[in-house]
Amino acid sequence: MKVIRTICYFTRDPGVKIIERLADLSRRLEARDFTVQTQRVCTERLTIEEAERRISSIRIGVGPISLATAAEQADNLCRARNAYFHIDCTDDDIGLDHARLLQRIIKSCAGKTFNVAFSFRSPVSSPYFPCARYEREGFSIGLQPTNLATGVSTLDKWLNCMRETWLEIQATFESESDFLGIDSSVAPHIGEGCSLVEALQSAGISFEKAILSDTFLRITDFVQTKNPNPVGLCGLMLPCVEDKHLAELYERGEFSLERNLFLSLQCGVGIDTYPIGIDEPAESIAAVLRLVQGLSRKHDKPLSVRFVSDGRAGIGDHTDFDNPHMCDVVVRRL
Repeated sequence: MKVIRTICYFTRDPGVKIIERLADLSRRLEARDFTVQTQRVCTERLTIEEAERRISSIRIGVGPISLATAAEQADNLCRARNAYFHIDCTDDDIGLDHARLLQRIIKSCAGKTFNVAFSFRSPVSSPYFPCARYEREGFSIGLQPTNLATGVSTLDKWLNCMRETWLEIQATFESESDFLGIDSSVAPHIGEGCSLVEALQSAGISFEKAILSDTFLRITDFVQTKNPNPVGLCGLMLPCVEDKHLAELYERGEFSLERNLFLSLQCGVGIDTYPIGIDEPAESIAAVLRLVQGLSRKHDKPLSVRFVSDGRAGIGDHTDFDNPHMCDVVVRRL
């Protein structure tokens, strides 16, 4: 199955014309037997309130923004239907204020933790939210390539399926002047056949064995060098509770933050949809953000942190996210 996770249009002037353009792009992909999951818009220099006045029917990103702006916009985020943002912490002096903003969102509207991330060196034009960043007008496409592993027997066969799909998308849109490119990131999801763990198993590789092998390095090298028109992150995502098998590993203590970050330095893009208890100390949150900032700086690579909470579960409690995109788990201490 060829699944487009998202088509994202980057514009400073969101409105009806952009919605119509996204609909047309989706129809063209569906005519080639692609399944299009979401359409999104990313803009800049607009508040959440103004962005949603212009476009309220689909997801819209308004980041990156500063910590101060995020604090001002937090209440609007709680009221918003489809708004996302990321806080650019690349050069911040990270402290308790960063952690307390997250705790404020958890207390006021915990479900919106799914819509917020802390970012470090985020690249431009990635269609994946919440860390999309506007640079110029146009659209980019991101896939859910875990589905392409169904029925394969080796890693090379899975990777070649990805390349064939990228080439088909490139052929479809290469004549379009507003086509920015393809973010070839491996983006798992919660559905059947959508898990990274399942994709590796289809290729004859266990997740546990892959960790201490060059498997993830090979995947990342391929998605970065064989993509005919790369844009954005082009890495491997490890969304803890958006991948049911990663969520199971998390509950067993086999997907700790240390393991998450170890893999992110090989191939990944950071800490994503990682559960946090309402009683996690602000000092611990700030320490993790400083660590990720330091790793991003040391290795000159994009990383981000997206902690998620249901607003009720503390450390040792079972979550109730009430979100079809996330698995419920027993929360562990960071």
